[in-house]
Amino acid sequence: MTEAGEPDGGARAEHQGSTAAWDVATYTRFADERSRPFLDLVARVGVPSPRTVVDMGCGEGTMTAALADRWPDARVTGVDSSAEMLAAARPRPGRLEFVQGDVRDWQPGAPVDVVVSNAVLHWVPGHEDLIARWAGWLPPGGVLAVQVPGNWRAPSHALLDALCRSPRWADRLGDAGPRPDTVREPAEYADLVTAAGLEPDVWETTYLQRLTGPDPVLAWVRSTVLRPVLARLSDDDAVAFTAEYATALRAAYPEQADGTTLLPFRRIFVVGTRVS
Repeated sequence: MTEAGEPDGGARAEHQGSTAAWDVATYTRFADERSRPFLDLVARVGVPSPRTVVDMGCGEGTMTAALADRWPDARVTGVDSSAEMLAAARPRPGRLEFVQGDVRDWQPGAPVDVVVSNAVLHWVPGHEDLIARWAGWLPPGGVLAVQVPGNWRAPSHALLDALCRSPRWADRLGDAGPRPDTVREPAEYADLVTAAGLEPDVWETTYLQRLTGPDPVLAWVRSTVLRPVLARLSDDDAVAFTAEYATALRAAYPEQADGTTLLPFRRIFVVGTRVS
């Protein structure tokens, strides 16, 4: 699955709607950190034996396979727009399949007992409408489970947006930076789920990621929020822009005495159940 960004979703495809190719190896570097929000999300899904499960924005399919392991009697379908991500997915005949499609318009052929979307919707403008559409796929007892990163006002994102709007880069990147209104607040998502006819279970968690290696925060965002920005630049300009951004990130996220770098990462979780 994908994250957004940020990297979110158990190495997912929070990348619907972007045109730059995805580097699977870069995206999955922090697979353990990215998988935890997905597992915390799915742990709140109370459907004991679903027949059908759909993972919208499945990325390279690692977490989609975890859904198949949790519900061995279900037919699980992973949907993603990225051919690069899907090339790394591993289907299981009769149990786990992957299809290429855009989360904005893909449709199942029948009702779906569990719909999961992990770290994807922040890539989709107007994604609030998708919540209502996906809720419409659920039969009584069905569950919609969504997770989005809620860190769009964090230094990692604010610094990137400010750099994009700086005099040196504004003519090419003025509108490319992450916007703080990309996702809604938890109470707003609760209202959206309720309006879609579902019983809401909404919460937020801030994970304190302990990262290692050179410029680890840069490495974290390189495969998500930084990717569409660099796609607008020539190779030389991308190197120069990345160097400026890396300097700002080092100041905002200094290395600790033990050699790690702490990255607080807020995520918003939305689970809705159709009770009738």
